[in-house]
Amino acid sequence: MSGELSGKVAAVTGGSRGIGLAIAEGFARAGADVVIASRKLENCEAVARRLTKEHGVRALPVAYHAARWEDSDRLADTVLSEFGRCDVLVNNAGMSPRHDGVGTIDEAYFDKVSGVNLKGPFRLSIRLGQRMVEAGGGSIINISTIGSLRPGADELVYACAKAGLNALTVGLSGEFAPAVRVNALLPGAVETDIAAAWPPDVRESAHRGTPLARLGTPADFVGPALWLATGASSFVTGTLIRVDGGAYRQMS
Repeated sequence: MSGELSGKVAAVTGGSRGIGLAIAEGFARAGADVVIASRKLENCEAVARRLTKEHGVRALPVAYHAARWEDSDRLADTVLSEFGRCDVLVNNAGMSPRHDGVGTIDEAYFDKVSGVNLKGPFRLSIRLGQRMVEAGGGSIINISTIGSLRPGADELVYACAKAGLNALTVGLSGEFAPAVRVNALLPGAVETDIAAAWPPDVRESAHRGTPLARLGTPADFVGPALWLATGASSFVTGTLIRVDGGAYRQMS
């Protein structure tokens, strides 16, 4: 899809690694100027330099902590002041720290996980989504998880927050219609630096439970994200799209 996003501006949270990095690279390859936002500014800066060098687009690094309401405001203000517009927002920043059982989860853990996975996407979507409506068009893409559909105890707070992100997706698809489309991608098990630390039995279970017989990779999300970001999906909104190798295949 080379050139398909020329003249567009895309903001990607959690854009310095994993799925977010792959999507940011895909958008830059398609001609979009990109905002790379994540907690570690130096990582964002390194990605931004590389994307500009390799694809000739403008890439802006921004430090961003999704659990902080004011950081979402600051990121939105930065995008709009630097570019004057935002055509695509990808809410990808997320976290799911391991814990020693649901009984050990404290308020700090709950608030941190909920903040990163739901509060940040909520505030950023409102700020940039409203500007998209004023401009007459745009696309918001939320990165959720298939665990939001069938949560396990080992990721319960994360799954609850992502289920809220699913609700945000559906709700804003009506609120911002017809100008702005809002959809979500729901990853299954994905080969990232986080997955590298999984015990062997967990990795093997992920392989066995997937009809396509492998873990996903960040590159598997570039095509779906590009589709949702462009006019190729102009009649698609309010949709939760499972990108999980068929692991959670179901009729509804």
